[in-house]
Amino acid sequence: MSRKVKKPIGIGIIGSGGIAQAAHMPGYAAYPDLCRIVAVADINPEVAKAAAEKFNVPHVFTDYRDLLKLKEVDAVSVCTPNYLHKQPTIDALEAGKHVLVEKPMAMNAQEGREMLAAAKRTGKKLQVALNMRFSTGVRTIKRFIDAGKLGEIYYARAQALRRRGIPGWGVFTQKDKQGGGPLIDIGVHILDATLFFMGHPRPVSVSGMTYTKFGTREGVVGLMGQWDPKTYTVEDFAVGLVRFENDATLVIESSFCANIEHDIFNTTILGTEGGAQLNPLKLFREEEQTLLDITPYGLREVNSHQQEVYAFLQAIINDTEPEVTAEQGLMATEIIDAIYASAETGKEVVLK
Repeated sequence: MSRKVKKPIGIGIIGSGGIAQAAHMPGYAAYPDLCRIVAVADINPEVAKAAAEKFNVPHVFTDYRDLLKLKEVDAVSVCTPNYLHKQPTIDALEAGKHVLVEKPMAMNAQEGREMLAAAKRTGKKLQVALNMRFSTGVRTIKRFIDAGKLGEIYYARAQALRRRGIPGWGVFTQKDKQGGGPLIDIGVHILDATLFFMGHPRPVSVSGMTYTKFGTREGVVGLMGQWDPKTYTVEDFAVGLVRFENDATLVIESSFCANIEHDIFNTTILGTEGGAQLNPLKLFREEEQTLLDITPYGLREVNSHQQEVYAFLQAIINDTEPEVTAEQGLMATEIIDAIYASAETGKEVVLK
């Protein structure tokens, strides 16, 4: 139950391009009684102006630090490329603003730890925009898990696989700006959802491998636009094995490009009392000496980005912990870091 707001929460948007205009800004606009977007900032003035006009925003900046000076800004969404997540987040927190930062939390775990430290130091909310948490399928499976219907979860297999889905725009193929390829871009979503199902047990060791078999080649079909193979510096496939303190294990696979029948975005959960898969959504149980495949019926689909924004606003209004905490975002980033490190060294990485 949310408290009645005395005045709408003032929102600033740092980085007002694709994800801002497609997800964050419509999300805030859906709750005019709770918030209003008062400022946007983008290094490209045309992008900033277009976003402001589209959502009727009064203040437009090319330097986010000017946005942070506005007293009417209470909270911000950081919607910049990965390599520009850390500093705007820390600056916003230290300016007294709550922050919803796009996934992944940061380029690497060290950046994430600095962001988390800033949130603790300032006492402001820091939520990571892992919107899958709010999807109908994820919420449904979690209800069954919380009710004990799956028992002890001991294994999970998470997959975010595209057949031919190397992005042909942005900086998704540049490691120095993105931090990695499909694992950090789309794999982080399914990894976070799977950790959520497992209850975020503490990871203790990680082994992984990455492959670049398509991105640097000329003539590969690009169903998401054509990229430049000469500037392609990320993996196009990654796999990792994670061991947890409670002896559970998780395998994650992620690809931009792989010779498979179709794209797969799924996680499979194995528990002692039941199992589940996300896509298509099914649960598997044994009852009365009978094996059951359970297909939920009549579920209402929701806009997960909109629900993510609502959760952020509720955390501010009610002064509660965000539903996707910085600690949880950091755990996913630490695992991704360790997969990349294991791939580079050929050795298992032990997490402290």
